[in-house]
Amino acid sequence: MEALLHQIFAGLANGGIYASVALALVMIYQATHHINFAQGEMATFSTFIAWAMINNGMPYWAAFFLTIAISFVGGLLIQRIILKPVEKAPALTNVIVFIGLLVIFNAVAGWVFEHTIKAFASPFPKDAFYATKYFSAHEIGSVVVMLCVLGLLFSFFRFTPLGLAMRAAAQNPDSARLVGVRVSWMLGMGWGLAAAIGAVAGMMVAPIVYLDPNMMSGILLYGFAGALLGGIDNPWGAVIGGFIVGVLENLLGAYVIGTELKLSVALVLIVGTLTLKPNGLFGKVLVTRV
Repeated sequence: MEALLHQIFAGLANGGIYASVALALVMIYQATHHINFAQGEMATFSTFIAWAMINNGMPYWAAFFLTIAISFVGGLLIQRIILKPVEKAPALTNVIVFIGLLVIFNAVAGWVFEHTIKAFASPFPKDAFYATKYFSAHEIGSVVVMLCVLGLLFSFFRFTPLGLAMRAAAQNPDSARLVGVRVSWMLGMGWGLAAAIGAVAGMMVAPIVYLDPNMMSGILLYGFAGALLGGIDNPWGAVIGGFIVGVLENLLGAYVIGTELKLSVALVLIVGTLTLKPNGLFGKVLVTRV
C-alpha cells in the first residue's frame, strides 16, 4: 500500500509539470488553433539559460525569475518576427514553421551548451522539513511552484484588463478588434506567457531528468496527451488532464508495462482520445450550422 501511495504522489508531482506544459500548449492553440511543436525545445533552451546564470554565480531564484522574463520576451519576439507574417497562411505552413523552430532550438542548444548531460540543482534541499516518505522536497516544491503559476495565471486572465483583452482576442478576434483590442499584440503576449510557463516547467523538471538538448521531448509528449485528454480548448481541463497523465504514467509504468514502455502511455492516450473523445473530457463540442 505504501508503494502504491508513493507512485500516486510521485505521479501527481510529475503531473504538475505535465499540466504546465499542457497549459502552455492550450494557450497557443486558443490563440492560433495550432499546436506549438517547439514548446519543449523552447523550454529546454530557457532552462539552459538558467543553468548558465546559476553556474556563473547568480542565486537560483534570481536566475529563475530572470529566465522567466527572458523567455517571455523571447516568446513575444518569436510571434512578432517569425509567426506574424504567416498568421493567415495555410495550416501546413504554420506546422512547418513550428517544426523548423523545434529543430533550430534543439540545434542551437546543442551548439552553444553542448550535448553532454548536465546536472541542474534543485532549489529545495533534500532534508527540508516538508519532505515526507511519499513526497520528496523537490516534488513538493515543484507542485507548489506550478500551483502558484496556475493561480497567478487565473487571476491575470480573470481580473486584469490585459488578461480579459487576451481572452477576447483568443476567443473572438473579429469582435475584439471592433472594441479596440490590438489582437496581434495580444497573440504575442500569449506566446510570451506560454514561453514563460514552459521555462518554469523546464527548470522544475531538469533536476529530475538532468539537462540536455533533448530533455523535454518526452515531457512535451506527456503534456500534449494531458492537453488532449482534458480538452485542447479548455485551460483548466488541460491542467487536470496533465495530473491524470502523471498518475497513469507512474501506475502503469510501475505495475503493468514497466518503466521502459512508460512513454507509450502518452501515445495510447493521444490516439485513444482522438479516436473516442476528440474534444477531451472537458472540451467544448462545437456545432456549426451549414
